[in-house]
Amino acid sequence: MTKQVAVIGGGVIGVCTAYFLAEAGHEVVVIERHQNVAQEASHANAGIISPAYTEPWAAPGMPRKILSYLFRSEAPVLLKPTLDRSLWRWARRWLAECDIDRYRINKSRMQRIVSYSRDLLRQMSEYYQIDYQQTAGVLQLFRTERDLKMAEPACELLAEHGVQHRMIDAETARGIEPALASDTPLAGALYLPQDESGNCPLFTKRLKQIAQSMGVSFHFSTRVRSIEKDGSRIAVRIDDDLFFADAVVIAAGADSTELLNPLGIHVPLYPVKGYSATANIKNFESAPNAALVDASYQVAVTRMGDRIRIAGTAELGSRTAELHEAAIRTLIKVGSDWFPNAANYNKANFWCGVRPMLPDGPPLLGATPMQNVYVNIGHGSSGWAMAVGSGKIVADIVSGQTPDIDIDGLTLSRYG
Repeated sequence: MTKQVAVIGGGVIGVCTAYFLAEAGHEVVVIERHQNVAQEASHANAGIISPAYTEPWAAPGMPRKILSYLFRSEAPVLLKPTLDRSLWRWARRWLAECDIDRYRINKSRMQRIVSYSRDLLRQMSEYYQIDYQQTAGVLQLFRTERDLKMAEPACELLAEHGVQHRMIDAETARGIEPALASDTPLAGALYLPQDESGNCPLFTKRLKQIAQSMGVSFHFSTRVRSIEKDGSRIAVRIDDDLFFADAVVIAAGADSTELLNPLGIHVPLYPVKGYSATANIKNFESAPNAALVDASYQVAVTRMGDRIRIAGTAELGSRTAELHEAAIRTLIKVGSDWFPNAANYNKANFWCGVRPMLPDGPPLLGATPMQNVYVNIGHGSSGWAMAVGSGKIVADIVSGQTPDIDIDGLTLSRYG
């Protein structure tokens, strides 16, 4: 049955959801408060699409690792002093998820959806001939033996799930990525030949055009104030006006809680600020060929055409667009350590944006206690990697169809 569906949020998650809803035959409108799609968390992210690399931030050994970095000039995690109770409630739940058994459950759930999403993305890009500056292969770099040790639980899961991967020594890693600096310590690397990276906003804008050709309507510079029940339909309040729909999908990133809380739907979603630097390549022989991840600093370095993107760090306790100097120093350090002659990182375009993170890691997809209101939220720093699969799953649920993959642990019931 054809439904009129409103999707709130024009990031890569919302646009993918709208596309699959339209493909299922629904009349779809996307409501976005910015002037175009992919303007917030989707705008300048790392671009990595990797089931193996995608993992919960809550991992064994992570609390101690974070504490060891808190007072350094370059660090993967920054903490701004705050009395925000929601942060400390979130942190307590996050600490409980750092247990090895919880980590294995959460990573398996995330890996399941990223694998599905990656396969769908490849099918879509081939069918529509979408060029999103994709590169093949991901190399995770370990500076120290301690970093290698911390990666063991993740590698065990890769083996259990049959994910193609290779643990390699420094010499082999430099053979795969010849431009890696020879004087930066490298204890070993994890090579993921089937994974990839790509330009998320470029893909999102192309998919917006495809969705529009299918009849999807986009309303920009429009902010949803509330969602209300109106008989069998849903009323979306935009300023003083009401817009009626048969169903609503909330895909508004970190702003989703503002819409869910008044409905009595409370989820432990917290905005964690992430950073990136995008620099023009000045020496192509000294630039990376594909995507890499520095495991010590949790920073990714990706090739996007004639540019290099360095993305990572997590800042807790800040919701503003202010750039933290320590985060910028960390990005510049990682770029300079591995590819010192590839670009002038001090002149890069620096960006920050909030990621809607749940303490355990996997997103929340599907129905809510309010009939005909659905969610596609909580993807954290892996929204791009999960976007296509998440959009298809939610569209299937709205359409009354059974999703292609098991969604156990990916719904609101896990917090019930």
